[in-house]
Amino acid sequence: MTANQGLKLVNLDDSGVDCAFRADVLAGLQQEPKAIPARWFYDETGSRLFEEITALPEYYPTRAETEILTDRSADFAQLIGPGKAVVEFGSGSSVKTPLLLHAIDPAAYVPLDISGDFLRAAAADLSTSFPGLPIYPVEADFTREVTLPDQVRDIPKLGFFPGSTIGNMVARTAVDLLRSMRATLGEGSQLLIGMDLIKDIAVLEAAYDDAAGVTAQFNLNLVRRINRELDGTIPLDALRHVARWNDDFARIEMHLEATRPISFEVSGHSFSLEQGETIHTENSHKFDLRSANMLLLAGGWTPLERWTDREGRFSLILADATLRRNAP
Repeated sequence: MTANQGLKLVNLDDSGVDCAFRADVLAGLQQEPKAIPARWFYDETGSRLFEEITALPEYYPTRAETEILTDRSADFAQLIGPGKAVVEFGSGSSVKTPLLLHAIDPAAYVPLDISGDFLRAAAADLSTSFPGLPIYPVEADFTREVTLPDQVRDIPKLGFFPGSTIGNMVARTAVDLLRSMRATLGEGSQLLIGMDLIKDIAVLEAAYDDAAGVTAQFNLNLVRRINRELDGTIPLDALRHVARWNDDFARIEMHLEATRPISFEVSGHSFSLEQGETIHTENSHKFDLRSANMLLLAGGWTPLERWTDREGRFSLILADATLRRNAP
């Protein structure tokens, strides 16, 4: 069977521009220091560039997570079991998804992603590998509570959030996301989530500033998207990609740094950057056992089991929706 064409839950204005994209960009450029949420990297070009990043020799998370999904399939089958509706948050190309689906024999698959064309193409590709599996793609901003298709309403659910995307968010936003995931998935649900681990700084910085410059193009593509969709006039040749470790917050930060003073417009609003000033575009927080547990518990999830790759670089954690009660 082919994948269902899915739901579209993105709010567009009369010109076809995502209203939330415009609001986030304008708000981010007006604040000090300037910052734009990382979720807006993922237009069709950004999604393709990220898939290229995952294959780079410096970028270990995808290989490490794939290793866990391959080696621990029997554990997943036992602890998750068959018959779940797998809801993948920010599914992208779904390249790791078949490993999980083969392991647990799900009843349905619901990929959620903000990049609609990329989402539907990936869902169609996946349907050829799982011809008997109902697939219901939903184009939506998964950082907010999502109404799932009626077809999976009464099926027990497993949320799948691979790739350590949770690390892209500051603690407050990450907790809000985990709570909205719990609301989306409902009582009795489970969550399988990837979290990258703290390690040697040189390894971390190389993973976000590769020798081939693909990550730099991924970062700069955000500016191309702003210029294209929001009538921006930001000069690309005046910005450079910067990736650096911030030890106080246990995170890699990505910035676009102005190499000279510039002035520009976005959606009719005027902005400027001084030489050396940056637009902060992404965080990638790294975790240890305690910080990972604390984050999940704050978001309404109780850790059940965790796995790491053989080199101890990356973790996958299975958690249950925490039972609601009035006392410990």
